[in-house]
Amino acid sequence: MRHNETIGFEIRRLDNMLMRNMLYCVRQLGLDEVTVMNGWILGYLCDNPDRDIFQRDIETEFSIGRSTVTNIVKLMEKKGMLCRESVPEDARLKKLVLTEKGRETDKIGKSVVDRLEEHLTRGISQEELDTFLSVLNKLKENLEQQKEEMKCLRP
Repeated sequence: MRHNETIGFEIRRLDNMLMRNMLYCVRQLGLDEVTVMNGWILGYLCDNPDRDIFQRDIETEFSIGRSTVTNIVKLMEKKGMLCRESVPEDARLKKLVLTEKGRETDKIGKSVVDRLEEHLTRGISQEELDTFLSVLNKLKENLEQQKEEMKCLRP
């Protein structure tokens, strides 16, 4: 099988196209300092206003490593999008709190995503979208299962 006939290759290619389009739109709005991951994290924080969100929640939600999250959060804090605050029950724990700039950036980002979704799904029926999402979920389940099976092979 040639590499351009594999599911992984096509998903990667689609991801590259999505990221390129999203970054172009974001730059047009003057948000050059915002990465796609920043946008996802801002959205996650905005969508969960009634609970404390910690770095480990970001690791789990986006399937990324601890050091990566630490670096992203430090940069987002430096850019003024969020801050870290201690929680009363454990001063070592720092919850992530959006700043006003973070909320505004999320609002703009969501409008970009909405427009991209409209373009992306143009000409695709709801039935086709449902099938696509169902297949994506099965692919993710298969990868999670493979990860668990690989753990069993380690000494």
